[in-house]
Amino acid sequence: MSLSQLARTIHESATLKLNQTAAQLRDKGEPVIHLGGGEPKSKTPIDAIVACTGVLNSGDIKYTPADGIPALKKAIIRYTEQHYNRLVKPVNVIASSGAKQAIMVLLHSILDPKDEVIFPAPYWVSYPEMVKLAAGVPVVVKAEDGSFCPTIEEFEAAMGSYTKAVILNSPNNPSGAMYSPGFIAGMVALCEKRNLWLIMDDTYNRLVFDGKPPVNCYEYTNTGIDSSKLVVINCVSKMYAMTGFRIGWAVGNKEVIQAMATIQGQQTSGPATPSQYAAVGALNGVQSSIDSLRLTLENNRNILVGHFRAFPGVKVTCPQGAFYSFPDFSAYYKDSQKLSEFLLEKVRVVTVPGKEFGMDGHLRVSFCGAAKEITEGIERIRWALDPTSPNELYLGDRRLVRDWM
Repeated sequence: MSLSQLARTIHESATLKLNQTAAQLRDKGEPVIHLGGGEPKSKTPIDAIVACTGVLNSGDIKYTPADGIPALKKAIIRYTEQHYNRLVKPVNVIASSGAKQAIMVLLHSILDPKDEVIFPAPYWVSYPEMVKLAAGVPVVVKAEDGSFCPTIEEFEAAMGSYTKAVILNSPNNPSGAMYSPGFIAGMVALCEKRNLWLIMDDTYNRLVFDGKPPVNCYEYTNTGIDSSKLVVINCVSKMYAMTGFRIGWAVGNKEVIQAMATIQGQQTSGPATPSQYAAVGALNGVQSSIDSLRLTLENNRNILVGHFRAFPGVKVTCPQGAFYSFPDFSAYYKDSQKLSEFLLEKVRVVTVPGKEFGMDGHLRVSFCGAAKEITEGIERIRWALDPTSPNELYLGDRRLVRDWM
């Protein structure tokens, strides 16, 4: 069978593959602890359920405009005004089947072959493959000091004649790091100076800890929305725990939004109708579920960081948002793929290798599950790696004795 060169070069999503592996092991009765997950365990808000059920009960579920129903656009406009202090119009908004599709159709709309898209390491696993799917070239910027945020100067040094866009994700997946206001201001200024697209992936911008506000990129530009190359991406997936509904959106200048709508119309004809109404319910409904989720995640983060800081040889930076940590295990394993496989095989803990995010030696460890699972998962990891830990471990009713150190 002859597949295209593109099909042969695009890698499978590591996180989705791990989800599948964890599900298969659980189906076999294995005591798996999934610390690699990327979705909150809280329930979908009732306002979203009611809105979705209402349209389902009507039986009138038909095609919608490719860029989203008017009610959803109106809710997104209201959201943008409330949380970004920026008033936009329907022509500046497109709703998509998740933030991932919004980014994908945006890349298809702005990239020509060989155009480069720059983003910092660590990065979301899908960015390089999405850029390649749009015929672009991914360019990764790594901080010389080993931190999770390169400097403005390091970004500028990576830019060249083929550079077309920059992607920033804050709070960051996989590190939980949040870029500073000064850094965001500097990147906005740099992209405007060089006439580059700046794509702000704000998927986690409502899940920020320690009482800090999210950084608003619009505060650092005086350019009008229709003259700007700043595009903000968001979704209901994480903050409303609605990953399965697959609704995201982009806010940008009307020319690029129109191009995105045209491409999306040819791809999927637009997001699913019931999901769009569910998103309207979530955005317009009671917002207490976000506060509750944020407080739960912050508590989980504190538990996780406390355990890792007591773990000899492991270096952990305290996440400022989202629900991921990115500890450095290189004192034990330089190869994060081998480490992740070892932990799954020996102690049935799912983690995501750091090399998938552009930084080997690290693992992405999620804290969006139950506090008990986080504690037990880290205890299993420590038992597998730390020779000073007890010699025995019980996985359910199975007794393990360390014999591989």
